[in-house]
Amino acid sequence: MNDYVKINHLTKSFGSTVAVNDVSFSVRKGEFFTFLGPSGCGKTTLLRCIAGYEIAETGQILIGDTDIRDIPPSKRDIGFGFQSYALFPTMTVFKNIAFGLEMRKVGAAEIKEKVMDMIDFVGLSGLEGRKPKQLSGGQQQRVALARALVIQPQILLLDEPLSNLDAKLRIEMRVNITRIQKKLNITTIYVTHDQEEAFAVSDRIMVMKGGVSQQIDVPSRLYYQPANEFVAKFIGQTNLIKGKYVRSDADYLIMSALGTELRVPRPPDFREEALHDPLSLTVRPEHIMVNPGERYENTLSGIITDCQFQGAFIAFYIQVDGLELIVKKQGLTKEQLTVQPKEGDTVQLGFASDVCAVTL
Repeated sequence: MNDYVKINHLTKSFGSTVAVNDVSFSVRKGEFFTFLGPSGCGKTTLLRCIAGYEIAETGQILIGDTDIRDIPPSKRDIGFGFQSYALFPTMTVFKNIAFGLEMRKVGAAEIKEKVMDMIDFVGLSGLEGRKPKQLSGGQQQRVALARALVIQPQILLLDEPLSNLDAKLRIEMRVNITRIQKKLNITTIYVTHDQEEAFAVSDRIMVMKGGVSQQIDVPSRLYYQPANEFVAKFIGQTNLIKGKYVRSDADYLIMSALGTELRVPRPPDFREEALHDPLSLTVRPEHIMVNPGERYENTLSGIITDCQFQGAFIAFYIQVDGLELIVKKQGLTKEQLTVQPKEGDTVQLGFASDVCAVTL
């Protein structure tokens, strides 16, 4: 797949605050690409720069080979879904969806056909005469999505479109959004601070912090091979273990940590001059075994300080050489729950070298 949207060295400031700092990335045609990061990291500002609602000081915004940075928003052929939905309260569903077509001077007959087709497409048939206050949150979200899509844009931009919905409806609506996106094969750039949501909808994700891109990758690699400590901690729960480099072993490194030696994969960008720098190992809670029946490459001993039953798993909090690790044991039957280790027990821990990653 060829790159369709290309952002080259984009920077946007508000006074002395740099909101987007020299960001570059590309999006393939038909791809669902997500900006993920905490509040204030620059993801919405970056999206608004692409839409034309904010003007970047430097850099390029290319659609195909055309730089659209100086083109007005109305001429960019981009659909934008706002976080607040931004529906006109006095207009009906039909009129809200038709608004963009009317602004483009499309004929009345064509507007009616396109709007009714879109109403049916997003599952709002029979509601075209209602006003926003007569709709549920999920229905309002679908109206906003239909309004962005009805103009048949080259690109769809969505700014935290599910943040105003309750947890159950968010799950339902993200399924709807991905189905619609795939059916239309429309290039989509999505903003969220919710890691679970980003993983559910995205082909690739760019994690941001302080206006800077930290890592761009498919969800599985972000989870298993985070580029740095920020990504490791932001993407789900993890255990960060600090240690020192000891030696190399083929494609692995040996590091000293928690009173023992741990074998970990050599990171692709590991440099010889960094050999004496502190290393940080990330290993997910579900990848550490408690009292494993088999031998693991990496073994530790610790004392359980807390056990929490959380439905699908038990969370064990375990002190190992002054560091508290969290371990999640999943898939237990009701009978197995009664024979699990308890608070105060000394346990053995084990994890494979290939399930962890070094962040420098």
